[in-house]
Amino acid sequence: MPHRNLISFVDRPAGHDRRYAINAAKIERELGWRPAETFATGLRRTVQWYLAHQDWVEQVTSGAYRHWIESELRPRGSAAR
Repeated sequence: MPHRNLISFVDRPAGHDRRYAINAAKIERELGWRPAETFATGLRRTVQWYLAHQDWVEQVTSGAYRHWIESELRPRGSAAR
């Protein structure tokens, strides 16, 4: 499957994504912590995981998980809907 064809770009307001940006300089400076992944390697590994676990993706995107949530998280003694 040509996965590159599944990518779609959407219009966003200018500067919209900046509020999600993380600057790890302070945590690195004060605690010596550095992320194990760059954004690029983390994104690549995430996409690879989803491609390798398409059965999980299908279960989540089908909506079937809602039945499990309803049965497992319903307060005990409550009637099913």
